Amino acid sequence: MEIAQESLREYARLLIQVGLNVQKGQVLVIASPVECAYFARLCTEEAYKVGCREVVMNWSDDAMERMRFLYAEEETFDTLPEWQSKLLNGYARDGAAYLSIVAKDPQNLDGVDSKRITRWQKARGEALVDFNRLELHGGFPWCVAAVPIRSWARQVFPGEPDEKAVKNLWEAILKSVRICGDGQGVEHWKHHVEKLNRRIERLNKFHFQSLHYFNNRGTDLIVQLPKSHIWQSCSEKTACGQKFVSNIPTEEIFTAPLKQGVEGVVYSARPLVYSGTVIDRFSFVIQEGRIVEAQAEQGEEALLAALGADEGASYFGEVALVPYDSPVSRQDTMFYNTLLDENAACHFAFGKAYPSVSGGQDMSQEQLIALGLNDSILHVDFMVGTPDLTIIGTTDNGEEIPVFENGNFSKLIDD
Repeated sequence: MEIAQESLREYARLLIQVGLNVQKGQVLVIASPVECAYFARLCTEEAYKVGCREVVMNWSDDAMERMRFLYAEEETFDTLPEWQSKLLNGYARDGAAYLSIVAKDPQNLDGVDSKRITRWQKARGEALVDFNRLELHGGFPWCVAAVPIRSWARQVFPGEPDEKAVKNLWEAILKSVRICGDGQGVEHWKHHVEKLNRRIERLNKFHFQSLHYFNNRGTDLIVQLPKSHIWQSCSEKTACGQKFVSNIPTEEIFTAPLKQGVEGVVYSARPLVYSGTVIDRFSFVIQEGRIVEAQAEQGEEALLAALGADEGASYFGEVALVPYDSPVSRQDTMFYNTLLDENAACHFAFGKAYPSVSGGQDMSQEQLIALGLNDSILHVDFMVGTPDLTIIGTTDNGEEIPVFENGNFSKLIDD
């Protein structure tokens, strides 16, 4: 691999200083595949440089994960090991920073019984109630970032030798996170966050009642929004005021839909990788908010299993606006990784809603449900943005406002 060490260090510095904004005396938990240990060490070093109290590692491995889902005893999928729940819930309650390095073989769990995966996700969701609640309500800073591994790089760049594929994927990731070799990655991100905030300010001024999506692929969908909805970005603050950026890269502006206010049909624009299975060329028919029909040319069994995880899994939980002309999209690459692919196109999520309403960070789940937000153990993003996507917003007084034209923000929203 011939990627400059300084570029990797700059990326690690960006995650620690901007992604997490690690504070002096704060604990950092890093979740990482064993194959990415070299990068986890760089992040650890950068964290200690800014005064981190301690770095705690939580390692994973694709091969061992696959073996477990294929061969472990059935009852092991119904409970989360106590040490894992104590690790995640405990550090979350203490306000530790949490860095998740995502690097997975998109097809790692092909052929695995989807019921096992669903059972495990349900058990994990039930065991990590505190972690998930605090993650959504500003309890601790968290950031998700991508690092290449060979099996993933092979999928993105088929036909290339492993070393070349990994190098290509590193170059694509660094380009996506605005690291271009000038040593100014942190400054580039500060300017980017300012631009996202300007878009948020303009969107929030319109107080949209609904959004109408349509394109030539067949999408024709109306999405109602809660009266008190607010538009947000991944530039966030904890309840204690610590700034962080939860996804790097991020291009999205998002809010929550009204649970029972989604109507129409929507077609996917990019593959979805869900729990080690590629789901591609799929569509949903939605009535009164609920997905009543789902079809996929690839991975349909896994898709249907996800939608059946619980009552809320078949309703939408997120509406996200991403310009088609973004650093990720301009690379014209299918990454088979939600973190990157969701920042190349507008997307929705089925499952749990973020508390994207005025005062939502301080509300209980019951209060959020009363305002029309969805709840579920899942939150699964899927991409719908295309070069010809049009989105028309309707305000409370019935005025129609162009939000997206030809796949990008209209001039009323963008600079």
